[in-house]
Amino acid sequence: MTPADPLLPGVLDGDRRTLAKAITLLESTRADHEVRAQALLAALLPRAGRSVRVGLTGVPGVGKSTFIEALGTALADAGKRVAVLAVDPSSERTGGSIMGDKTRMARLSVHPNAFVRPSPSRGTLGGVARRTREAMIACEAAGFDVILVETVGVGQSEVHVAGMTDAFVLLTLPNAGDELQGIKRGIMELADVLVVNKADADPNAANRASTDLRNAVRLLTPHGAPWTPPVLQVSALTGAGVPEVWAALQAHADAVDIPARRRTQTVAWFEALLREAVWHAFERGADHAALRHVRAQVETGELTPVQGVRALLPPARQERA
Repeated sequence: MTPADPLLPGVLDGDRRTLAKAITLLESTRADHEVRAQALLAALLPRAGRSVRVGLTGVPGVGKSTFIEALGTALADAGKRVAVLAVDPSSERTGGSIMGDKTRMARLSVHPNAFVRPSPSRGTLGGVARRTREAMIACEAAGFDVILVETVGVGQSEVHVAGMTDAFVLLTLPNAGDELQGIKRGIMELADVLVVNKADADPNAANRASTDLRNAVRLLTPHGAPWTPPVLQVSALTGAGVPEVWAALQAHADAVDIPARRRTQTVAWFEALLREAVWHAFERGADHAALRHVRAQVETGELTPVQGVRALLPPARQERA
């Protein structure tokens, strides 16, 4: 029998320092950490699955960190243990976080019931870090009741966070009439709760934005759907409207089948890991000189991408390429 990882007892006891070390191990890209990280994850999985997972996104400047700190602090003050996984854009030079969300959640990061973990996206699409799912499992096993995942910001693939959380919150600004032009329809369709933040700055504009968003929700919500996303106004700076957002999230959990959603997400996670493993297996066994040659041919247009794939795959697998 493989001995338990030395980090396991501390994580299960809810020790935040040990939890941070465990997440660092799970996020590591070093080959010698892979086996240990997967063994630790396997030991943590049976203790996971009992938290409320909430993804939050919005355009840069919408006040995601301020809102998360307000919501997280309110929940922590009420006795809930809150983990925040704040995904920062990465430095192209060092791969580290640029924005430093922990410094922008100074009050929440020192709360005894809270754990704030900034992680660099390292170029991963979807607004989340490469190992955000694994980090959530570690936080759940550590006994956190609520996990808030802050994404980089609305982008082409930002919707990925909705595929790993129980509820997806989209934050907008009072001038959302103009902002809606830059928000992808897919994000609007996946949002479970819409929040107009900084509503106190211009109440009239916030009311207009709320009306526009409700009209959009009405058009995008399928007939007979079990849940119609509410549009709420909030001032994260003063805390006004924050309790209503948590109440909406609780109502959403009662209205939809969360266990079914998580089962679907688990299968999606499996398929993502399988694709990653297949690619790594291909790289390890590939003729790298041939790979570079074919890649150059695709770049110059001598081969189409499909032809390039077929040139590298064994004949038995080409029918599926």
